[in-house]
Amino acid sequence: QVQLVESGGGSVQAGASLRLSCAASGRTFSNYAMGWFRQAPGKDRDFVAAISGGGASTYYADSAKGRFTISRDNAKNTVFLQMNNLKPEDTAIYYCAARLVRWAIRPGDYDYWGKGTQVTVSS
Repeated sequence: QVQLVESGGGSVQAGASLRLSCAASGRTFSNYAMGWFRQAPGKDRDFVAAISGGGASTYYADSAKGRFTISRDNAKNTVFLQMNNLKPEDTAIYYCAARLVRWAIRPGDYDYWGKGTQVTVSS
């Protein structure tokens, strides 16, 4: 089992930045690829970014490219999502997820999920 706890969400104005964190416990963290997803009210859960277990490989949704950066600190069992130049359309609950070995972009491919952290961006 892997337990994931997100933090760092909040309410900000458009153009601001937030840094989300996801703390993991339970297994060898570096064995797990990590992903960030988000879900707005009434919408599907969408892929945002993913990172390999060692941190060398990252992948972003088009909506995140150039504004968001995913990173991880395996010594601290934590993955981060730095979000810059936030827009109202970024408003959603943000979830981190874990899966063994290789990252993926489909929510169904992940085995473990946190409970999410709310991000609200006002114009």
